Amino acid sequence: MHKTVTVRDIWEYFGYRQIVGDDDSLNREIKEANTNRPGLELSGYLDDHVTKRIVVIGEKEMNYIRTMDEQSQRKVFDYLTGDQIPMILISRDMDCPPILGEIAYQKNFPVFSSYAPTNSLVVELVSFLEEFFAPIESVHGVLMQVFGRGVLIRGDSGLGKSEIALELIKRGHILVADDRVDIYRVHNSITGEAPEILRNLLEIRGVGIINVTSMFGIASTTEKSDIDYVIDLDKWSDDTEYDRLNLDNDQQVVNFFGVNIPRLIIPVSEGRSVAVIIEAAVTNQILRSRGIDSSNELEQRVIDLINRQKGEN
Repeated sequence: MHKTVTVRDIWEYFGYRQIVGDDDSLNREIKEANTNRPGLELSGYLDDHVTKRIVVIGEKEMNYIRTMDEQSQRKVFDYLTGDQIPMILISRDMDCPPILGEIAYQKNFPVFSSYAPTNSLVVELVSFLEEFFAPIESVHGVLMQVFGRGVLIRGDSGLGKSEIALELIKRGHILVADDRVDIYRVHNSITGEAPEILRNLLEIRGVGIINVTSMFGIASTTEKSDIDYVIDLDKWSDDTEYDRLNLDNDQQVVNFFGVNIPRLIIPVSEGRSVAVIIEAAVTNQILRSRGIDSSNELEQRVIDLINRQKGEN
């Protein structure tokens, strides 16, 4: 599934100046993330394969429009304001061609302008829309930002994920989502966010639902975050052999939408401060990404000690 995006979403997010169209015109749905600069259409080649894209008119297109006769303009602008095309955006605050304005007014078709150059408009529109059209998967867990890194905490029900999140919030870290995390891919990153109905809320057994923003301040939550690490909580078992030294350089990963995310397993037992352990785990991962690996350092020390002992013998 993916979200539904309308012209209104674009208008509210970017604040483009609306030239033509009333409030109802903002309800037109956008069905593709790409945009269309209508060079071929202006030359008379009307191909239906791009009729669902936002049309962006830049300086080159505008210069060509000025060379077109009225009949050609009417034919092209009638096509570019068709039912499937969501909106037209004119760059650099250039004036709307009068014939386009006339036809758009008759159809109540939304036309906007922006001060930004054409290439910037295309990049920002595509980046914005790719998030909306990315497939979404819901996962059970808690998403936090710990030391600026997105950490998805997973585990069986009853292991205290929300209580751990509360402790992390009290230690200055940031809540993204509790219980259900909607994840999607944007470029080569995986992003997670809370469903709107659960945003800023945390469920604590014995207490109930708390509003984290009201209790800890607006800086204690954020709407979304990239997911940099996955931490799986595992109930401590004496029968399970846990990796104490982590000397294996081939880290475990979790794959979401074709992107591998490093995965850590943390055993949970009474008396262990899991929030502190998560802080240490994230810090260690950050150091590893900078080439500082404490496990390898220990391994090298052991090798050096063995070599010294051999030399002494």
